[in-house]
Amino acid sequence: MTDGLGHPLTEPLFDRLCLIGVGLIGSSLARVVRHKGLARTIVATDASADVRRRVAGLGLADEIVETPELAVRDADLVILCVPVGAIGETARAIGPYLRAGAIVSDVGSVKSAVLADAAPCLPSNVHFIPGHPVAGTEQSGPDAGFAALFRNRWCILTPPPDADKKAVARLAAFWTAAGANVEFMSASHHDLVLAITSHVPHLIAYNIVGTAADLEEVTQSEVIKYSAGGFRDFTRIAASDPTMWRDVFLNNKDAVLEMLGRFNEDLTALQRMIRRGDGEGLFDLFTHTRAIRRNIIEQGQETAAPDFGRRKDEANGEET
Repeated sequence: MTDGLGHPLTEPLFDRLCLIGVGLIGSSLARVVRHKGLARTIVATDASADVRRRVAGLGLADEIVETPELAVRDADLVILCVPVGAIGETARAIGPYLRAGAIVSDVGSVKSAVLADAAPCLPSNVHFIPGHPVAGTEQSGPDAGFAALFRNRWCILTPPPDADKKAVARLAAFWTAAGANVEFMSASHHDLVLAITSHVPHLIAYNIVGTAADLEEVTQSEVIKYSAGGFRDFTRIAASDPTMWRDVFLNNKDAVLEMLGRFNEDLTALQRMIRRGDGEGLFDLFTHTRAIRRNIIEQGQETAAPDFGRRKDEANGEET
């Protein structure tokens, strides 16, 4: 096993990893860290007592404590796996208890708001390096995680300009060792990219499922009974955690609204093609979008399998 940079991993990358929030991402991190020996000790906490009990039952952490303040003590890596809207409050709570030199990161899919909310709350002697593993499923909770979640997925790090280079490299090595491909970009660019690749598609999914449910001419039982592949895909996305996505849209509203504007313009053009019977225009558009889908598959970010592209080994949480 290597540290992700090609060097043999003879020692854990971190001594004490603290996970604040143990949902899909947090529990998947706990599993892969345990499986690959990336930290000597895993400490976990969650706002829900039921989740903490389940984490104990699953054996995901070496120590499970009730509060973030207790969890971060002596940790050299702290990862905030909470909804974006809770990151600032969590940073304020843990700030006074962080050890000097600790790396603090997160897994939220919005980065500018995270930097603005969390960075001022953290002491100057720790390294705050926001991150976003672009991986997930529509499931949530500690039982939903699996060690292979990050394998061959991208983890985007958005370190501030004055970030310590050694700390950034150390966090990048951690994510690489967890199976991810690491990319760096500014927080603002991240938010624009994710608005079109993730946030707007989720918003459209929520909307189209809501539209189908509200149709008076079609009963809800018919919508469910006759769901074809397209609607079925939308319902999978729309089943994602509502708290997480509420916070995403509220904290990345500028980029989301910009992309929605572009989407509405393109949708108007598509309506015009259909109204005018522009078969050539429709064919050209669909050919172009089909090529994009094939490129996603060729780059290993999806498979052509009919079960929404998820391999059975990954769905069952098994690593091959």
